[in-house]
Amino acid sequence: MLWRALLLCLALAMPARAEQVVAGLSQARVSITTNFAGSEILIFGAVKRTAPLPAEGGLNVVVTVAGPSVPVTVWRKARRLGIWVNSEAVTIDAAPSFYAVATTAPLTQALSDTEDLRHKVSIPRAIRAVGTADEAPEAETFTEALVRIRQKQGLYQILPGAVSLTEQTLFRTSIALPANLTEGDYRTRIFLTREGAVIDAYETTIGVRKVGLERWVFNLAHDNPVAYGLLALAIAVGAGWGASTVFRMLRG
Repeated sequence: MLWRALLLCLALAMPARAEQVVAGLSQARVSITTNFAGSEILIFGAVKRTAPLPAEGGLNVVVTVAGPSVPVTVWRKARRLGIWVNSEAVTIDAAPSFYAVATTAPLTQALSDTEDLRHKVSIPRAIRAVGTADEAPEAETFTEALVRIRQKQGLYQILPGAVSLTEQTLFRTSIALPANLTEGDYRTRIFLTREGAVIDAYETTIGVRKVGLERWVFNLAHDNPVAYGLLALAIAVGAGWGASTVFRMLRG
C-alpha cells in the first residue's frame, strides 16, 4: 500500500498540462445506405489553457482519421508472352481501409520524426508491414504502390494546411469520407504540438455502419449464404424474365 500512496502523492505534485484539447465532431455516426455517396465530417475544438500562452514555439494541430485495419495482399504485374499477369505478391500485416491526416502546417514541420514514430501519424507509419522484406525483393515498393492506389481512390488523404487555427485557440477542419467506405469504427485523433513535440492528444471514434436494405443484405450474405445465393438467383431470373417480356411487348 505504501507504493500506492507514493504514486498518489507524486501525481498530485505534478503540474497540470498547460494546454489541452477540447474537441467535438459534427457527427459521430455515418450511415451507409443504398444511395450513399460519401459524407463529410467536421472536426472542431479549442485549446484549454491553465497558463499564459507560451512566448516561443508556434502551436500546430494534427488530425487523423483511420478506418479499420486489415491485411492486404499487393501484387506486382509482369508481362509474360505479351500478357500482363500477377508475378509477385507481398502480404501487408495491417493497412487502414481509410486514412486521412490533416494539419495546420506540413507534417514534417508540425511533428518530429520521433513523435511520428511514437504515435504512427504519417501514412507509411500507420501501415504495419512487418516481415514483408522476406517475401519479395524491394518489398517497400509494394507498400508505396498500395499508398498510391488508395490515394487515387480517395481512401488515403494527406491534407497539409487543411486545419485552420485562430489565435492559437480555435481550430477546425473537415474530412471527406468517400462512398467506398469499409464498415467499422474510425479512430479519430487530435494532436497539439509545439516545435514538433506532442503536448496533448485527444481521441474518439466515428461509427460507420450499413443500415436499411444494405444492412439486411450484408447480414444475409454473412449469416445465411445459401439463402443469399438463392435470393440473388431469383432476382437475376426475375430481371431476365421482366426484360424479355418488355422486349416482346415493344416488338409486338
